[in-house]
This record gives sequence, structure tokens and C-alpha cells, in this order.
Amino acid sequence: MGAMINGLLVIDKPGGMTSRDVVNRVQKWFPRKTKIGHTGTLDPLATGVLVVCVGAATRLADIVQAMGKSYASRFRLGATSTTDDADGTVSVEAAAVPPTREAIDNALSAFLGTVEQVPPAYSAMKVDGDRAHKLARQGKVVELLPRPVRIDSIRVTRYDWPFLDVEVDCGKGTYIRSIARDLGARLGCGGIVETLRRTRVGPFTPDLGVGLDVAAEEARTRLLPMSVALAGMPEVRFTDTEVTRFRTGQIIRAESSRESPPPEGVEVAVVGDEGRLVGIGRVVRSAVKPKLVFNK
Repeated sequence: MGAMINGLLVIDKPGGMTSRDVVNRVQKWFPRKTKIGHTGTLDPLATGVLVVCVGAATRLADIVQAMGKSYASRFRLGATSTTDDADGTVSVEAAAVPPTREAIDNALSAFLGTVEQVPPAYSAMKVDGDRAHKLARQGKVVELLPRPVRIDSIRVTRYDWPFLDVEVDCGKGTYIRSIARDLGARLGCGGIVETLRRTRVGPFTPDLGVGLDVAAEEARTRLLPMSVALAGMPEVRFTDTEVTRFRTGQIIRAESSRESPPPEGVEVAVVGDEGRLVGIGRVVRSAVKPKLVFNK
């Protein structure tokens, strides 16, 4: 039986595919029964960074999903859509008045910070156990409640009516389609996403990515170590003996780790003497308590 394959793979997702389609393709690059999972849905229209977890790295999916993200998008003003993007049924607002750049900048300022955002009806959000997009495609009325999201910045890079090019830095769960829709509503002209590309997920960028047309051997060589997902987390290094104890669920005292641990309650990446990721711990009373442990 071959050795387990664990790591993170950055896919530069092409348009026209779902995130599930990408996972299905990636599975063909690895041995049968290898766990594969993505870390945040990209719409079929969208391209760009999709981080795929392989093997034990699937246990880090929530951490990657929580990372900040960046997008480059072209909004089309003067239009609305059933899906809030160009993949839906688009209705052009013939009487729409082109807003000034000043009006656009003023409107965008209201979207910054932690704001309440209503997801698109055609989204992966669940309503009474069903995906919203499934209900919407059945012709049912989908009412989604607003939820808080964090939008760090929206930069306008070009405006040539009806197109508005923007770059967005945001937190987990932010829908760029909702920004386009709500901006259009504020401006009184309608707005949809024409194109969308995810340019960053935490430290993961397109230059680290592979296309879906590469050979399996090359794809496997492009696997990133699991520790990359914890790059922003404080690190504590243990001896081989301490690693063994940590893996059995024991709390490791700070003095035995030969380091002063981070402050109380902070999560830390635990690595062995050789630098290999062992797991994640939480600092409790000057000791490191196991939270997530990886086997050898």
C-alpha cells in the first residue's frame, strides 16, 4: 500500500465549471480513496484561485475557508439578472441613467467594513435544508436573511459605462454578486457581475496554481505542505518525545517545549524537530493542549 498523499493544491479554475467539477477532476490525479475537498465555492462563471485539500489536509479546510480573499470583477451597470451575474437571464434597464464616477465612489463607501449582506437567491446557502439555488431553479421564492460579512476595500480600476472594473478584498462568505446587485440598486440603475476572478485566498495566489490540463505526475509535484495553511499562526516546536505525547492527547508544558508559548487562548501550529506539521494546539495555562493532531 502506497504512502498517504497529503497537502494543498492551488487550482487556477477555468470558467464554466463548478467547484465540484474541479474536485472530480483532481481526484483522478491521486490514488483511489484519497480524500479531496475544496475550500470555498466559486461560481461557474468565476475563474481563479480554488484551494483543494488532499488527504489529511482536508482537516484544514475550515482554516483556509476563513482566510481573506481578493477578487477582480467587471460589473455591468444598467442591468439586472435572475442570478445577479451574466449567467442568468439578464434584463437591460433601457432607461438607466449612467451615474457619475463621484456617485459611484460615494455609493461604494457604504459597503466597507462589517456590513449586512443578503446572499443571491442562486447561491449555495441553505434554506430549510435545501440549497437556495436548487429552490430558485424550481421556481420557488427564495428569501435569504442578511448576514454580516467583512469588506476591507473596493478599488475602482476602470469605469466606462456600462462597465465598472473593481478589485475587492474581503472576508469569508462575501458575495461579489451581492455587491454588484446592491450597488446597482443604490445607484438606481441595476448592476450585475459580468466577469469574476478570485486572485487570492490568504497566501494562495494564481502563480502557485496549476491548470486542470496538467499530467497527474506534475500535479502531485505541485502539492504544497499542509503547514502553508497555518502560515499566519504562531509556531511551537516540540522534540520527538513531546510530539509522541502530543499525538496521544497529552498537554505539553511550556518548560518542556523549551519556548515561551504565545498568550493564553491562542492557537498555535505544532511542528516537530524536522519542521513537519504535527497538529494545532491551544495555549492553556502556559501549556499547549491538542486541538487537531495529524498522525505520521
